[in-house]
Amino acid sequence: MKRLTDHLIVISFDCLSALDYPILKELPHFRELLGRGSYCKQVETIYPSVTYPCHATIVTGKYPNRHGVVNNTLLQPGRDSPDWHWYRKSIRGTTLYDEAKKAGMTTAALLWPVTAKADIDYNMPEIFANRPWHNQILVSLLNGSPLYQLQMNRLFGGIRSGLNQPELDDFVLESTVETIKRKPGLLLVHFTDLDTQRHYHGFSSEEAKKALRRHDERLGRIMKALKENDMYEETTIVALGDHSALDESMAVQFNILLKEKGMITVNGRGKISKWKAYCKGCDGSAYVYTKDDKATKEVKRLLEELQPDPSNGIESFLTGEEAAEKGADGHCAFMLEARPGFYFKDALEGSFIHTITPEDVRKKRYTYGSHGYSPEKEGYFTIFMAAGKGIRPHQDLTSMRLVDEGPTFATLLGLSLGDTDGKPIEAILDI
Repeated sequence: MKRLTDHLIVISFDCLSALDYPILKELPHFRELLGRGSYCKQVETIYPSVTYPCHATIVTGKYPNRHGVVNNTLLQPGRDSPDWHWYRKSIRGTTLYDEAKKAGMTTAALLWPVTAKADIDYNMPEIFANRPWHNQILVSLLNGSPLYQLQMNRLFGGIRSGLNQPELDDFVLESTVETIKRKPGLLLVHFTDLDTQRHYHGFSSEEAKKALRRHDERLGRIMKALKENDMYEETTIVALGDHSALDESMAVQFNILLKEKGMITVNGRGKISKWKAYCKGCDGSAYVYTKDDKATKEVKRLLEELQPDPSNGIESFLTGEEAAEKGADGHCAFMLEARPGFYFKDALEGSFIHTITPEDVRKKRYTYGSHGYSPEKEGYFTIFMAAGKGIRPHQDLTSMRLVDEGPTFATLLGLSLGDTDGKPIEAILDI
């Protein structure tokens, strides 16, 4: 297969929405990208539309139930802070970076989800210190490229302030600019500033708008680095979002009802000792897992009783089979969708419906904005922009899907991802 570009840079601006397009087209660097490239401002995300499944989809072209990353976090009932799908082993089958490496390309990934211990030349994985005895820098070093990360931390570590934004993205930006000097064939970059601001301040908050402007400056710095390293004309630049978001003010805490019904048992320390049914939140949606048919029937009766009342926050629910048809985890008994203004939490204490207070958000117990909702929610689209070598300019696509991005990237690099759910968007490719 003919390769259409020398270098592919995929920049994921987490939580970038189609609704941001009127702002983006007025910002200088996004305007430059849009002016010389092609775009789609109606990209259908996946279900559940949370970050880790989305990013696994972007590099595989598959829906979550096929690539295996069906949620951000693992099903670990009772653990205060569940582990995430940090590791490459969570993804079934091949990925874009695997195929690029096999083809002899230099690969790099900066905070790209689900890449811990991946075979990537310059790998700074997104992984958190999730145990009291863990050290953040050491955890990152052991799960990525140690010497590369040590160098980035030595050069730019002073910029970072733990996982706080915008400092974390500023650190990632400086590391990206430095990594471009190594001229990788494939570079994957994940920025989370906008997502953070929308979670804690709301979708259309001034903080979110400032994050968009900071992202424009970051895009500009990356373009400038490509020009300074004589790569600009030989590179395809892609800027994309993984999902949109919705404002919320109420949390549905379904496990509290399951506990009251005797389907979750807690010990004296408030930890789960056993369970027959458990609600695993994906923010705007949630999986319910059950241990047996009796529990499944009991949960179904409960959901049928709750769903008609709008104040209970449950818009609809699917069976496991119906969830699988939409690309979600078919091993669940049910998948719940939140009404607008609501999202799901895994809490075991408090009230079934919790009204979120400013104190809740200040202490980061709850949020003001969420994703994870069904892609069928009205206006809930993300966005895709591409320019440079291998891209036909001035194509305004009416629609595409997140699963189409991986096959499109593979075609640009002369690779194949095999049996995917998406297909290359040939209308934008200079074939």
